[in-house]
Parts: sequence; C-alpha cells; structure tokens
Amino acid sequence: MTTRAADGGISAERVYEEIRAQVLSGRRFGGEWLREEDLASELGVSRTPVREALRRLAADGLVRHERHRGVQVLSWSVDDLEEIFTIRGLLEPFGARLAATSETLDLDALGELAEAMDHAADPDRDPEALTALNNRFHAAIVVASGSERLRSLLASIVQVPLVQSTFAHYTPTALARSLAQHHEIIEALRAGDADWAESAMRSHIRHGWVSLRERLSDPAPAGDPVEPF
Repeated sequence: MTTRAADGGISAERVYEEIRAQVLSGRRFGGEWLREEDLASELGVSRTPVREALRRLAADGLVRHERHRGVQVLSWSVDDLEEIFTIRGLLEPFGARLAATSETLDLDALGELAEAMDHAADPDRDPEALTALNNRFHAAIVVASGSERLRSLLASIVQVPLVQSTFAHYTPTALARSLAQHHEIIEALRAGDADWAESAMRSHIRHGWVSLRERLSDPAPAGDPVEPF
C-alpha cells in the first residue's frame, strides 16, 4: 500500500495508476470534481503525488483543470464517442494490415486470448475480465504492426471510459458477434492476408460503436442505469 513516507517516483506512479483506473472504470464519473485532499486521504499519500497524477491525467485527456475550481473528470457526448470510434476505425485496421505480414505476430497468443474471452462470456458475462482480455488482444495486434507511432496514437484514443467498457453495454447477440469477429481477425492474420485483416478489423470496430450507440440511445431497463459519460 502507498504510504505518506514514500512520496517519490514509485509512489507517484502508483497514485497515477490508481486514479486513472478509477476514471476508466467509471468509478469517477464524467463531471465529478476531484479534490486533492480527498484523494490524498483515500490513497494514504500527501497531496504532492496526487497533484502530479492529476497533471498527467489532464495530459491524457481524462480530466481538465478549471482555474479557481479544481480538476474535473471529462464528460463525453455521443458525438465525442462517435468521433473517437471513427478515428479508431481508421487507425486500428491499418495496424491489422501491417500485423498480417509481421514476423513478430504471435498467433497462438491471440488464439488463447480469443478463447479466454469466449469462456469469460459463458455462462455469466464478466465485463471487467472481457475488457482486460480484449485490450490485450487489440494491443498485441498493434504491437505486431511494428509502428510505435500508431501504438501511441491508439493508446490515447482508447483511454476513454465508455470505450474501455464497451462490453458492459453489449446485448448477448452483439457480444457473440464481437467474439466471433475476433476469430475472423485471427484467421485473416494467419492467412497473411492484409486486405482481409484490415477489413475484418474495420468491421469489428464499427460493430463496437454501433452496439455502444444503441445502448446509449435506448432507455435503460429498470435497475440497469446507463453509466454517466
């Protein structure tokens, strides 16, 4: 556990990761004000590493500083999210195209991740487990593309709470389709077919946005509120 005595680099990094995780998980919702003293007390550190963490989160585009008021978690409109998915739909298929002819692509590891996602979705869905596996799946393809610039660009785009938690908004049918698309992407990569891999990834990203958009536009069933964004 982080302590007040350890307000150096390691402590600051841990504080950053903890607050970032709270924002991405939705625990800190859009529009919420983050108070340095409250966060410091909760995490058991001084305000110094908290202040540094909030600066980094602002650079990440997850919070914003407002003069004389403090730091606020960013809210995301449907238009914002559509723009993010559109940009992702341009970049990530390109990464899949590059990965299709990459010598560093680990197809066995991708297959294991896809299988793990299938198991995590059956019989009871575990959105957090699915999200973690899905992030690893997509990250592995981007890494295999060999483009560090592409990797950096995509990392900044997917750091949006609702993008991170897309699985939490899927219907059973949409989830099954998404998981099947993972296997198609692997088939395209295994075939070394850059056109197919690019097309399969583009369809997959688009499906993610359509599923999220439908969930956000529909009234939430009783007892199933839509998370603030």
